[in-house]
Amino acid sequence: MEYIKEQKEIVLTPFDPNTTNSVTFLRMGLSSRIVNNIFRYRAKGGVFKKPEDFKKIYGLTPEQYAELSPYIFIRKSSDKKKANTLIAKQVKKPFSTVYKYPKGTTIDLNQADTTELKKIPGIGKGIANAIVNYRKRLGGFYSVHQLKDIHLSVTQFAEWFRIENNNTIRINLNKVNIESLQAHPYFNYYQAKAIVEYRQKKGLLRSLKQLTLYEEFTEKDFERMEHYVCFE
Repeated sequence: MEYIKEQKEIVLTPFDPNTTNSVTFLRMGLSSRIVNNIFRYRAKGGVFKKPEDFKKIYGLTPEQYAELSPYIFIRKSSDKKKANTLIAKQVKKPFSTVYKYPKGTTIDLNQADTTELKKIPGIGKGIANAIVNYRKRLGGFYSVHQLKDIHLSVTQFAEWFRIENNNTIRINLNKVNIESLQAHPYFNYYQAKAIVEYRQKKGLLRSLKQLTLYEEFTEKDFERMEHYVCFE
């Protein structure tokens, strides 16, 4: 008799790796072994000062980090103290209605701040922060369909957004180092390493086509990368 292993639903949500509890980590798809490694790191005095520090966790794969990185929000120490103070003194406040844009409204996905994003029906603080954070890491959106990268429904949100100027921030592949390149969502460590090694062995890059024989890259990778690279 064949048994089918039940798949647990993964729930991705904005989190601070310095304070998030084990239940939240598990719901985001991390194994108990990785969660234990996170808590050991914190127990020894380890602090995540920037999202990239989360890569330090033993057992966390590049793919897992790429999936979780848009949701990492690290508060400054002063912000944590203020947050704890507010929680301790929290009192019930009257319910306030948040204004939402009427159907037919569109906003520029590359210009909207969190306040404006929260006026879109279905977008709250968490999603607004995820969009702005991911936009910053990308260097700008070139397509509304990139919202799928952070598990948002393009069908639900596409009608609310437009991209007026496709002026993404471009990375010079002939000057960038491995650490800086792998910080971009569309480049992993192995791809960044391959690019730097290519330069060292064969000279300057003039096109992504020069990397087509490398197994680290797929055609889909090139289609996404071309919007964020230059060869000056």
